[in-house]
Amino acid sequence: MKEGDLLTSPDLVRNYLSAQLRHQPREVFAVLFLDNQHRLIGYDEIFYGTIDGAAVYPREVVKKALARNASAAILAHNHPSGIAEPSQADQRITQRLQDALSLVDVRVIDHMVVGDKEVISFAERGLL
Repeated sequence: MKEGDLLTSPDLVRNYLSAQLRHQPREVFAVLFLDNQHRLIGYDEIFYGTIDGAAVYPREVVKKALARNASAAILAHNHPSGIAEPSQADQRITQRLQDALSLVDVRVIDHMVVGDKEVISFAERGLL
């Protein structure tokens, strides 16, 4: 996937994020920034953590979104444990990021958690 590509399906995004994040030895929080037609503007790995967590700061995500002139975002992070099940902390930071990004008119389309064998979509689970 490259800049300008239209993100036409969740499976396309899943495959891309899995290739980027599945083998990371520590937690990595990344964002796919999109234009108003859902074309890829850029992929940024913004925060790096340890084997079981990463500190995520909404202010920094908002700054990146504004710098990229994004209209929408897909949040993503990996679970180095290999188990993709979203935690309560994952749900809380997703809500905080949705709230912060909505103030600058950037819509959060999804948050995907990458494990060894699966990628779980918050949108498909009804968590957004």
